[in-house]
Amino acid sequence: MTSQDVIERERQFLLQTYNRYPVVFARGKGVFLFDLDGKRYLDFVAGLGVNALGHAHSRVVKAIRDQAARAIHLSNLYYNEYQGLLAEKLCGLSGLQRAFFSNSGTEAIEGSIKLARLAGHRAGGEAKCRLVALEGSYHGRTFGAMSLTGQDKYRKGFEPLLEDVTFVARNDIAALRAAVNDNTCAIVLEPIFGEGGIRECSVEFLQECRAAADRHRAALIFDEIQCGLGRTGTIFAFQTLGVVPDIVAIAKPIAAGLPLGAFLAREDFASAISAGQHGTTFGGGPLACRVALEYLAIVEEERLLENVARVGAYLQEQLKTLAERFAAAQEARGRGLIQGLELTVPARPIVEQALAEGVLFNSTQDTVLRFLPPFLLQEKHVDKGVRVLKKLLGKKRRKS
Repeated sequence: MTSQDVIERERQFLLQTYNRYPVVFARGKGVFLFDLDGKRYLDFVAGLGVNALGHAHSRVVKAIRDQAARAIHLSNLYYNEYQGLLAEKLCGLSGLQRAFFSNSGTEAIEGSIKLARLAGHRAGGEAKCRLVALEGSYHGRTFGAMSLTGQDKYRKGFEPLLEDVTFVARNDIAALRAAVNDNTCAIVLEPIFGEGGIRECSVEFLQECRAAADRHRAALIFDEIQCGLGRTGTIFAFQTLGVVPDIVAIAKPIAAGLPLGAFLAREDFASAISAGQHGTTFGGGPLACRVALEYLAIVEEERLLENVARVGAYLQEQLKTLAERFAAAQEARGRGLIQGLELTVPARPIVEQALAEGVLFNSTQDTVLRFLPPFLLQEKHVDKGVRVLKKLLGKKRRKS
């Protein structure tokens, strides 16, 4: 089968919802992917942050093989031996008390706002149902998640969405104070915008979100689907930033590529829900949960958070140098291994040209190059990626 065969078949039979790049990947190893012809690509995308352990990690492969031979799926009508262990581990790492497992990050957001609504009604009656979210944010594609997403391009054509949502600008403390009141049940935000262009909420803004939620008995919900589980150099991004939420949604790397998401909650909010009010068919199955436990063990035992901090600092230094030297590069942002380079030109052509050079970058918000590489990345890999970027940005006018 050729790459063109694959592409043509998809064009004929799939909904055309993806603007894919013209490459078909067949396998991966470590920080590299290989196409059908065997060409090697250095991966700074990692499945949009999913493949934090790179590709074909031997311990993950072994865990999948072993568990698949025992039990892949067991209904949530019954117990399995790994779901409770994973919940205990995540609660211990986060300091929160309860977990619920879903299939994806979007579903984790949906569950989070359902829980916040229940807790809000318990605290303040039916009127306590309003949500506050941030302009420029992204939380997913389902109706509840879209309702919280502060970008018209994702919402357009799907209205009406949830009506009781107020958007405020990121880091605008005055607007936040004006938006949150006694009818607010939750403030929902990404501590570091992912799809929104790698933009951080300031610590002062997050502290005010915490204070406003406390004043009005609302839930503070952090969406760490992209920035969490090690990508900032701590297991949770909120541990980097020093503000603890009531509920945190996670997903992407947690099961090393298998579909799994979760939200974790403080007991005060978790106690608002009872049997039958939320559920899932696939979430928290034995295969995904066992692999997630292996993921967390690998991050700890291979000291990958230290690697994220060290190599992330090196990557940031190199991106800042590009922003200083090249007219097409404006600003470097982010921390750890969630970083972005704002360009003065469209980013997608740069990504396409880098693909031809054997390096995978990602573009978002039209003019931002986004870097979400595996936690295994080394300085020599950064050097390779930066050499390609210098070559491509060098085609534009250099800064004087």
